[in-house]
Amino acid sequence: MSALVIIAILLVVILMTVAMAIKSLVVICPPNQVAVVSGRSRTLSDGRTVGYRVIKGGRTIRLPIVERIDFMDLNTIPIDVSVSNAYSKGAIPLDVQGVANIKVSSREGVLENSVERFLGQDSHYIQQIAKENLEANLRGVLSTLTPEEVNEDRLKFAQTLIDEADDDIRTLGLELDVLKIQNVTDQVGYLEAVGRRRTAQVLTEARESEAQQEADAEEAEAEARRRSEMARINADLEIAEKNNLLRVRNAELEATAVASEKEAIVAGELAKVTAEQNLEIQRVQLQKRRLEADVIAPAQAARDAAVLRANGEAAAIIADGEAQVAVLQKLTEQFKAAGSDAQQIFLLNMLPDLVAQITGTIEGIDIDRITVIDQGGHPGNGALPGLVSQMPAAVIAITEQIEAATGVNILSALDRSDTKAADAHASQAKAIESTEPSTTGRD
Repeated sequence: MSALVIIAILLVVILMTVAMAIKSLVVICPPNQVAVVSGRSRTLSDGRTVGYRVIKGGRTIRLPIVERIDFMDLNTIPIDVSVSNAYSKGAIPLDVQGVANIKVSSREGVLENSVERFLGQDSHYIQQIAKENLEANLRGVLSTLTPEEVNEDRLKFAQTLIDEADDDIRTLGLELDVLKIQNVTDQVGYLEAVGRRRTAQVLTEARESEAQQEADAEEAEAEARRRSEMARINADLEIAEKNNLLRVRNAELEATAVASEKEAIVAGELAKVTAEQNLEIQRVQLQKRRLEADVIAPAQAARDAAVLRANGEAAAIIADGEAQVAVLQKLTEQFKAAGSDAQQIFLLNMLPDLVAQITGTIEGIDIDRITVIDQGGHPGNGALPGLVSQMPAAVIAITEQIEAATGVNILSALDRSDTKAADAHASQAKAIESTEPSTTGRD
């Protein structure tokens, strides 16, 4: 039993020894520190060869005896920065108080500078070095600015100081987090005088601004009154113009209404006249149709009948003419055959017509009866013998008239050519008889 306990104790001791050995070999670096492992050479990114390596926020294993571990804090180090009687631009001495926060830079290329300068040093040493550099930079920046610029635009002053000190701080391997100017004073009362002047200027500007504002207010009030009056005048003018336009519009509407009314009346009259014209046209057409039915159609029928009758009569006349022509041709032939007696035959043929024409002069005289009144005396001298004795004289008078008209003595001709006349009359009768059938056929 005792042997087992001893063995267990030995195992525990061995394990604890191994664990402590492993723990001493494993290096763990927290995020607010950097571990510098020294003892072996290595080449940096810029080509330099150094005898250390830096671990930031991680772990590594060191070789015992050969390598050594050192730690550097990355915590912020506050620094009070102050300068006294630092001459600004214009040879005005100023007293400036400020505060800055610095730390060991963890950036590659800058951290190596910090390792080489501050490894193994405490934070007070780093604080002192950084303060001296910042105060020197502060004096350099003050010499480029006027007291007014330093006092009035402290943000610009602080930024200028940061830009000026950043290169120096980086060269030391540090990093400037914050730099603020807290107070700027002077021992000769310059800033106070500037303040009083500025105060007076501000007061003057305030009074001027107040006066200007009062003037602007009065001017604005006057301008407002002017605008109000102009607005009222413009409104009255616009109202008057609108009233005029309204009257003109009313007149136009009234004129349009009157014109429309007259146009409506004219349109009504025109429609009435048009209707009457259409009615009259219908009446005329009706009358025309009635006239065509009552007058024109019967007249056309009568005209057609008259034309037909005239054509018939003309045909009869033409036939009679043709018959007479034929008769005349026959007579002409007979006359030519008669020779020298043709003239006498022609005159005898015309005698009935001549007698008819002579007797036609008394045509229309209707003698109902003749009363002879005897005057008594010798029987041979009575009325009846006298009437009888007048007959030859009348015949002779007629023959004389015929002779005067034609130059032919009918009685002489009758005496010379009774036989020839008889023959001629016989020939004429035969010629007439020969032409009668054709004439009758034409009728």
